[in-house]
Amino acid sequence: MGGVPSIPTDPTRRLRVIGAGYSRTGTVTMQLALEQLLDGPVLHGGTQILSREDAYCKKWVLAYRAKRRGDKATLKRLLAELTAGFVAVTDMPPLDFIPELMEIYPEAKVVLTTRDPERWLESIKPVAVNSSQAWLPYMMWPIPGWRWFPSLSLEFGRSTQMILDDGTQEANPKPSTRLLLNWNAMVKSMVPAKKLLIMDVEQGWKPLCDFLGMPVPKGPLPKANDTESANKVASDITTRVFQIWAAGLGLTVATVAAIFSQNFL
Repeated sequence: MGGVPSIPTDPTRRLRVIGAGYSRTGTVTMQLALEQLLDGPVLHGGTQILSREDAYCKKWVLAYRAKRRGDKATLKRLLAELTAGFVAVTDMPPLDFIPELMEIYPEAKVVLTTRDPERWLESIKPVAVNSSQAWLPYMMWPIPGWRWFPSLSLEFGRSTQMILDDGTQEANPKPSTRLLLNWNAMVKSMVPAKKLLIMDVEQGWKPLCDFLGMPVPKGPLPKANDTESANKVASDITTRVFQIWAAGLGLTVATVAAIFSQNFL
């Protein structure tokens, strides 16, 4: 999560790039870079689903469910609606739908960002801890815009189990370097080599621009600290959840006190 949500205004625009880098591999940097290169809105999953209306997050949950039951027609319809107007996507949840997105947008190219597995593991651990809190579904359910996020987190957990491919049965398994290595191998097996770029964002503009056939912009590749952004988002969510619950409980107490005073004093 991180960056700023980009909401399309022209639904006729189509995906030109599918960002296939796993979370914490520079997905926010890639969002910012592609927005600059392609001059259009880029869907960064974590940012988008926490900044949009209930219906948007719910639609991603429905897409996962359609995929699990093998309803390809419904799945493709939902993905087309979810990505309409975006010129690119990065991060979760689009990561779990790469084959389907390539079918919907056959002209799109795929960019797999990666990084040193040990450094990646250290950066993703705080996010995994925040998303696995047992109280989260109960606390977020009454809050408009967030009530479907816990259900979406469960879908992320299921996909993580499949990527680990080690018999993991936890709802939200702990990440390991194996997760990133398996993910990268999966992407390479799913995407034809001629349509795939594998890069580290530390390489700068050139590999990305060469791959897309575009001139290299002046200045460095936009820099974004994915871990710092994710931690801030997690902190903001926790703070707002408790503020809303505190306000709600305060109102309830005040109402009960008023009723009591009117009837018994």
